[in-house]
Amino acid sequence: MILIFSAPSGSGKSTMVRHLLETFPDTFELSISATTRAPRGEEVNGREYYFLTVEEFEKRVRENKFVEHEQVYEGLYYGTLRSEIERIENAGHHVLFDVDVKGGINLHRIFGSQSMSIFICPPSVEELDKRLHARGDTSEEMIQKRIAKAAIEMEDRIHFDQVIVNDQLPRAFDELDKIISTWLGQKR
Repeated sequence: MILIFSAPSGSGKSTMVRHLLETFPDTFELSISATTRAPRGEEVNGREYYFLTVEEFEKRVRENKFVEHEQVYEGLYYGTLRSEIERIENAGHHVLFDVDVKGGINLHRIFGSQSMSIFICPPSVEELDKRLHARGDTSEEMIQKRIAKAAIEMEDRIHFDQVIVNDQLPRAFDELDKIISTWLGQKR
């Protein structure tokens, strides 16, 4: 079974994913995406992402090593390696994806009924702007690009099985727990 989380940057998707992994520790394992962006803060290659050069990424694309990939911005790629899915399935876990919106739509299209997709939605674009500024790890130019992209991505929530508005974290966690418990119960 494949569980896909997507959201505009700053919506709280990674917080929701961490909660899910803590709540269902023996059920899901996070698929580590590959990217060409530089590590942020304490990020480690092979833990948060597989950090690749543009050349390495493009080589793996040509070698069909990705289930899906996308150039998010000029020279900035993200993708899902086939080897990650195999690694997680061989460990006996369900695959959990934390991906951008286009990646989520693509993965859900690829895996179909084997998957469930969840869109984490910020309460508003204004709140998203506040969250991105509060992070303090992104340039103003990149924040403005992400805000513009988020407005478009929020329209894509119709392509997801479930939408959770992350306005109050405890309420969003409760909603997520109910969705996952129901889904797991149906799949067993």
